[in-house]
Amino acid sequence: MRKDAIIRTIEAIPVAYPEPVDHNRTRSVCLVKITVEGGLVGWGEACTYFPEASRAVACLIEGWRPMIEGRSALEIDGIVETIKAHSWWYGTGVGLVSIALSGVDIALWDVKGRLLETRVLDLLGGKVKDRQPAIASLHGTKRDIAEMASDIAGYTATGLHGAKVGFGKAGDAHLGFDHDRDMEFVRSVKEAMGPGKELMVDLGVKNHWDIATAISRAKAFEEIGIGWLEEPLGHDDPDGYRALRAATGVRIAYGEREWNARGVERIVATGTVDVIGLDPGRVEGITGFRRAAEICHRYRRQANAHNFSTAIVGAASQALSWASPACHVLELQPIYGPAQRDLVDRPVWHTDGFVHEPQGPGLGIEVDEAMVRGAQLRG
Repeated sequence: MRKDAIIRTIEAIPVAYPEPVDHNRTRSVCLVKITVEGGLVGWGEACTYFPEASRAVACLIEGWRPMIEGRSALEIDGIVETIKAHSWWYGTGVGLVSIALSGVDIALWDVKGRLLETRVLDLLGGKVKDRQPAIASLHGTKRDIAEMASDIAGYTATGLHGAKVGFGKAGDAHLGFDHDRDMEFVRSVKEAMGPGKELMVDLGVKNHWDIATAISRAKAFEEIGIGWLEEPLGHDDPDGYRALRAATGVRIAYGEREWNARGVERIVATGTVDVIGLDPGRVEGITGFRRAAEICHRYRRQANAHNFSTAIVGAASQALSWASPACHVLELQPIYGPAQRDLVDRPVWHTDGFVHEPQGPGLGIEVDEAMVRGAQLRG
């Protein structure tokens, strides 16, 4: 065993930050810091979103410390399986256990790459494409449709290949509740962006469409032409999605609320999903995302990194998207946010709509620890 690879400490750090894409709501995640005897540090992120979940994840990881500290950071699978076996009663790879495990797993991949002086991308087998297209990931938050359309067109004018817009979010947009307003929004955005730009529509948890409403909207969106319709019937309604699939040809997306590769395979096998959202901060980290993306590729389905939290999950999503043939685009948040831009020295970005290839060992980022400590949740 390499002595410099032995894990000295693992620390879980719940933090909170403003999210400008989401109407400046405060979001929370739990960051994970692993330090090995050689002095190298790896960072991970558990994508919790809420402060109580971040604190709970921190408690879980604290309880796992005896199973992690003293082991080699190179033995990722062994550590992950130990945690899964231990959590048999209160998780078995789902819920907060899966989210906490994601943060640990990402940090392990990061520190492993640093120990071996290679990129996580190369640990994953290297890139499988010459270019990785990017789209803007946004929420509709304003009352004025023309203003929102102009804003979105401004972001895609940088070269981004389109935009995914969340409906039913905080703010005054009131999207996903009225058929005519939704149609006006989609038409306005597509016209403002111009030809060659795709628009994806993502339903929020506040939008509760029944099957008839979903079919009506999907048919109307299909006539206008959208890239995909995400979670129109929530995250787990196979019978409803079969009815929607039979009634319209619009591409259907869901899956980002699955916990692991097994859950992803379950929904893919229903034949009701075309684009599967995957979040490395939720789906058992880089290890889980990789397994899930392989399932998507085997079934000839598109995988899509959720990538809607900090630059740490962004860096993991970047490497995974370059390494997976199932990942056709990468979502980027085009609005300035400290958790995406200031947290690390090399945030994920694009040139003319194509994501930069990762550089540097591990995830290729250096985390601003002073910023982390300043954002730490108290109490």
